[in-house]
Amino acid sequence: MNLARLLQLASPALPVGAYTYSQGFEWAVEAGTVKDEATALAWIGDQLEWNLGRFETPLLAQMMIAWKVGAGGDENATALDAQYLASRETSELRAETLQMGYSLRRLLGELNDLPVEFMTQIAVPPAPTFAWVWSGVATVWQIPPAEALTAWLWSWAENQVMAALKAVPLGQAAGQRILLEIGRRIPAVVERALTLDDDNYSNFAPGFAIACARHETQYSRLFRS
Repeated sequence: MNLARLLQLASPALPVGAYTYSQGFEWAVEAGTVKDEATALAWIGDQLEWNLGRFETPLLAQMMIAWKVGAGGDENATALDAQYLASRETSELRAETLQMGYSLRRLLGELNDLPVEFMTQIAVPPAPTFAWVWSGVATVWQIPPAEALTAWLWSWAENQVMAALKAVPLGQAAGQRILLEIGRRIPAVVERALTLDDDNYSNFAPGFAIACARHETQYSRLFRS
């Protein structure tokens, strides 16, 4: 049951709109930074290592711990949601996580599968981030943290590769080769995320931030970020 629910959370069929975002990847293509399979792998691999691997994934792990001990009455727990939102450096990234958080929360209400108390706890102002809601669902569904983080990273990588297929563009085989390589790297990223001290968290990735900011005024685009 846990595996089936984990696959549901990580599925591209989850109706939260993830496929509409590229997180700056589209601008990297426009700028010529990404132009083929090798440079697409380099871009995605760098984001995995330096952005998601050293900040987003460890923070997601902390969110799961907070949910496990009871997020509703813990100010430090809900502060994790605020910390994640503050780390979204551009208006598009901020809008992305709030929209996806809203969409997931709305979906959960329609599924009628989660406790009323949980649905109340995820209603944090100004709106729950996608990471906050997702980590809560994973915890309630009793998905082990290592497996949840692996699924989170895989879902992200799959969306990035789909953006590459459309924006570069790349062929299907190239996309699968990228996923194969990223998949090899994910276990080490997850292992580090589960033990990384919060004093060593870092999402310092200026190239990523610039790409996301430039995308906001990109003349022609397919994606919302």
